Amino acid sequence: MTGIIFLVVRQSHPCHNHADIQFLQEVMIVLPEANTADLIRIFIGYDSHEPVAYHALSHSLLSRATQPLSITPIVLGGLEGVFTRERNALQSTEFSFSRFLVPWLSGYSGWSIFMDCDMLCIDDIAKLWAMRDDSYDVMCVQHDHVPQEQTKFRGATQTTYEKKNWSSMMLFNNARCTALTPDYVNTASGLELHRFKWLTDDSRIGALPQGWNHLVDYSDTPLEDTHLIHYTEGGPYFEEYRRCEHADLWFAEKDAMDRPLP
Repeated sequence: MTGIIFLVVRQSHPCHNHADIQFLQEVMIVLPEANTADLIRIFIGYDSHEPVAYHALSHSLLSRATQPLSITPIVLGGLEGVFTRERNALQSTEFSFSRFLVPWLSGYSGWSIFMDCDMLCIDDIAKLWAMRDDSYDVMCVQHDHVPQEQTKFRGATQTTYEKKNWSSMMLFNNARCTALTPDYVNTASGLELHRFKWLTDDSRIGALPQGWNHLVDYSDTPLEDTHLIHYTEGGPYFEEYRRCEHADLWFAEKDAMDRPLP
């Protein structure tokens, strides 16, 4: 993978100098010339109310991956003029709908993975990447999830609909998802987006093993068959969910991420 430059920009040190920004843009131009056949493209929904969730998930992916990763946070501030729909009172995160821009952000080419930020990867993400199947337009864990509670984290309304949580982790076959234009994502209803009505029919959706989107306190997948943990009702970083299933694994990951340099 020589020739690939990995660039990390920390939020606490933003670039204010225009010359620096121009330099970073020029560096990024050389990336498509490198051999990226094994590069796993991952997009993570970013919510300004839970930044620690994004960083812990990123760390869990990087620390276990056996192939190079490209991790991109979907931040609303970076989509000005592209993502223009107003916030819906029922959406619980800032990326509830912007997630469907992943094929557009990927230039409608290759494959990309989308994940909610309230997840933790406890296995090599290359194993999931190897499950890509060109027979399908999109792939996901096909839950039969009917939540019983009325609210979830930060007092958000818990909604129930067909294909609940299918869109919380998706493998996009980007060239087959050209219906997901910015115009469509900005105007389609939430149910049209999350129930995959942008596909010709449900046969275009490939099924993934349950362990690749284990719904905390709902799924019955044993830990040995669990690869991606989803704290769907609320992550352990919220006080009221500090004792949820697999909270210990999340705190262990955060401790590993925060470990001081020797």
